[in-house]
Amino acid sequence: MHIILEDDGLPELESKYTLLEVDKIKLHPDEDAIQAYCVLDNIPIDELPKIDEFKNLHQKLMENYSKRDWNFCEQALEHLTDRWGGQMNTFYAEISTRVAKYKENDPGEEWDPALQKY
Repeated sequence: MHIILEDDGLPELESKYTLLEVDKIKLHPDEDAIQAYCVLDNIPIDELPKIDEFKNLHQKLMENYSKRDWNFCEQALEHLTDRWGGQMNTFYAEISTRVAKYKENDPGEEWDPALQKY
């Protein structure tokens, strides 16, 4: 698994690899967040028939994370953990930790799902 940031080379990579949106990252307070992607390789052969299903559920996970639908996130994480040959498990564990924290302490209306790295 490799993490890349949004750029013009995405279409070429998407034609060769499975790409999943992960976090958006804000590098400067005055700039828009940049989308980060996970580049997956070596997907187990028994998962190949379900790649579209897993990709769709992952996309819905990220959408619902941004919408603060923590219950949906927990359910999606149950189905996604250990998929992709386990390559995404550390990311899913991180999202699970965040969701548990946000369920306990609501992040407020001003919450921004983008990670701030400045």
